Amino acid sequence: MITKIAFVSLGCDKNLVDTENMLGILNKSGFALTGDEAEADVLVLNSCCFIADAKEESINTILELARYKEVGNCKALIVTGCLSQRYKEEILREIPEVDAVVGTTSYDEIDTIVTKVLENKEEKVTLFNDIDRKMDHESPRILTTAGYYAFLKVAEGCDNHCTYCIIPKLRGKYRSRSIEDLVKEAKGLVSQGVTELILVAQDTTCYGKDLYGKKKLPELLHELGKIEGLEWIRILYCYPEEITDELIMAIKNEPKVCKYIDMPIQHADNEILKKMGRRNTREQLEEVISKMRREIPDIALRTTLIVGFPGEGQEHFDNLVEFVDRTKFDRLGVFTYSKEEGTPAATMTNHISQEVMDERRDIIMNLQQEISADKNQEMIGKTVKVLIEGKLADEDVYIGRTYKDAPEIDGNVFVEYEGELISGDMINVKIINAYEYDLIGEIDNEFS
Repeated sequence: MITKIAFVSLGCDKNLVDTENMLGILNKSGFALTGDEAEADVLVLNSCCFIADAKEESINTILELARYKEVGNCKALIVTGCLSQRYKEEILREIPEVDAVVGTTSYDEIDTIVTKVLENKEEKVTLFNDIDRKMDHESPRILTTAGYYAFLKVAEGCDNHCTYCIIPKLRGKYRSRSIEDLVKEAKGLVSQGVTELILVAQDTTCYGKDLYGKKKLPELLHELGKIEGLEWIRILYCYPEEITDELIMAIKNEPKVCKYIDMPIQHADNEILKKMGRRNTREQLEEVISKMRREIPDIALRTTLIVGFPGEGQEHFDNLVEFVDRTKFDRLGVFTYSKEEGTPAATMTNHISQEVMDERRDIIMNLQQEISADKNQEMIGKTVKVLIEGKLADEDVYIGRTYKDAPEIDGNVFVEYEGELISGDMINVKIINAYEYDLIGEIDNEFS
């Protein structure tokens, strides 16, 4: 009988790429994949523990999956990813239902792990390779995103060591993949029907420094832009201090690169930025944002912020609010600070209460809602290219995205149309109405 395996993937899109690699490896090794956790013989959780909420979600998911040993067919429960890398001993000690714990640089041996667990049911299995190991990216991959877009992970690890972040301890130092390797994978993904590639890493702007001695993201964009059948290239996780003139011109001039950049600045008060271990100042942020908007007037800027960092006083917070109001990001998200053991920030004084942090988050999100509503109003009357992603049930209304919107995290465009559209189609849409985060449109002219 063929062993059936079900996966649960938590956390970021980088983690999702690891999950898709594991699915490909298991499929190639002859295991059957199922989306039904109750019928699975083996359950695998690819976990996250970036912040406290993610840690809690991972632990709760392990406990939920463990129930299938009693009410389902589960014979083995395996935990991979960041939580297992960070808390291997605690997981094995506190959750006896877990049969194997796998580190962040060992997921490519998941088929061996599954076999070993099933053969040695009485013995716990662990596998933790060197945290700075270079992964083999020749392994197969099964996409779990919609078939028309996929994440392309350009590097592993991180060298930035922000004082609030545990990632370097969980993912190791920065390790870029070669341009040739990435182009090869990208071509394979496009041959499967992918039309949008989303470049991800802990810091995409540092791509190539370790491998080539200089930043190579612009060159990578140029090479990816040559791939026939690829429509959009989107860049996430760009550190502002690493955004060069060369990168700005690549975004401006490469036709397939979306005029969109995700740039997590985390804060805009110089004192807080320094305590966070960030390598830029507010003045430098203003300079790079001004330069991008000057060179690419229609660029969409996304950022994320952290409020409630230890020692963030009212003046620091007011400086951040004023910066957000002045800068008017197109897309913005806010996290409250999470105290993570093992980070320098956890040992700092003057921690902020959750109540105050929640209040500060809401203040900025309410401000951003107004900014977003104003920006969306400016879209009315314009015709934009929209990538169709689905249809509302029982309605002649399709859902899509513009170049300004990354999947899952940004807004949508709703298009009323009685004809037949397929997910992945790109059409011209005239915007006729707007809300705080979403747009309403109608088809304009022919399909693009």
